[in-house]
Amino acid sequence: MSTNVLICDDSNLARKQVLRSLPESLSNNVQLAKNGEEALEILRSQSMDVLFLDLTMPVIDGLGVLQAMQDENISLPVFVISADIQPEMQSRVLELGAKAFLRKPVQQTTLNENLQLHGLL
Repeated sequence: MSTNVLICDDSNLARKQVLRSLPESLSNNVQLAKNGEEALEILRSQSMDVLFLDLTMPVIDGLGVLQAMQDENISLPVFVISADIQPEMQSRVLELGAKAFLRKPVQQTTLNENLQLHGLL
């Protein structure tokens, strides 16, 4: 069974970097979204298994996505990947249900450790 992965970031370079960092077992069925609105459309219409989410994006930001997911009972592991590493922001995303807050650009070893920690590897 393949894992359905969604990567949401307004930067094409950042989306590709996350994709390259994924273990092979998670890189077969990946969808990309360039803002929170696109991510929510995908989450509402398809069954996804994990979301990698940026915070600072146009249209709907990462916090908006997390809040909408909470409001609509969309439940899946979310890993926030952001350069905004302020402790208040880290606390906020965890309060909204994210599994982990990873510093951008994400390191492959850090990503894999977090995936393993949360039972996705």
